[in-house]
Amino acid sequence: MKVIGIDVGGTGVKGAIVHRDGTILHQETVPTDISNGREGILGSIFQVIDLLMKKDGTISGIGIGTAGRVDPVKGTVVYATDNLPSWQGTHVKEEIETRYGLPCAVDNDANVALLGELWKWEGNPESAIMLTLGTGVGGANAIQGEVLHGHHHQSGEWGHVVLVPNGKPCNCGKKGCLEQYLSGTALVQDVFTETKSSFAHGSEIFEEYSNGNQQVKRVVDRYLDYLAIAAYNISVSVDPEVLFIGGGVIDSKDHWWADFQVKLKEYFVNTSIYPALLGNQAGMLGAAKLVFQAMEKRGESV
Repeated sequence: MKVIGIDVGGTGVKGAIVHRDGTILHQETVPTDISNGREGILGSIFQVIDLLMKKDGTISGIGIGTAGRVDPVKGTVVYATDNLPSWQGTHVKEEIETRYGLPCAVDNDANVALLGELWKWEGNPESAIMLTLGTGVGGANAIQGEVLHGHHHQSGEWGHVVLVPNGKPCNCGKKGCLEQYLSGTALVQDVFTETKSSFAHGSEIFEEYSNGNQQVKRVVDRYLDYLAIAAYNISVSVDPEVLFIGGGVIDSKDHWWADFQVKLKEYFVNTSIYPALLGNQAGMLGAAKLVFQAMEKRGESV
């Protein structure tokens, strides 16, 4: 049995045909058309699905992981920032099922990334947290392999936990959110503000950090302090068995992971923390897993 898993982000829509055993059979990516708001984003999703179905039409369902808060029962985006313009209120499940006549399951992108990591993780942790550090900061909580959504569909919104009271304005409307200090975007901005050096991507900053650039080192040291504080707060609020750190920032882990481990000891963090393993495949695999989980709950053979 095969399904399609889709990962919807502010810059790209990634999709894959995934076998029941977790093997990715085909993969496609297109830029996210945010210039046309809701219709453009849906058009990008449809484009990826159509490309995949041309390669294999024997698809049993479609899973969608999207930025924003999602009501997974209705498959509706209940909150989205301007990273996905006009996306809030979109009935994604209904749109997909109407167009393709296949069952669709929808959830937040960090939730499905955590599902993807757990699917491929050796072992079965009783509790697991995901913290994703990319263009923004996302997160997810899971107990015994089931994602926690919360009463207002905001469980795991670690990016919008306030880290610095009355700190930097966030696009969610609050000030001092963790996202404004730990996203790759924030790191690039902080380095520019404090050193006047312009970097296109956080990976270049971490390379400079490794190379001993003292100006960059001061900024990255503070970044790693903030990350250790976030890990500490998660460890004492949820006390998970495992904390995964994912997103684009983790791609540069060779430059900073050892120093981060030192910071964790300074903050007495005793949670087991691991870099996420699946990279940009986590969202697609997790979205596919959503579909298989939904089938199992309906008593269908998968």
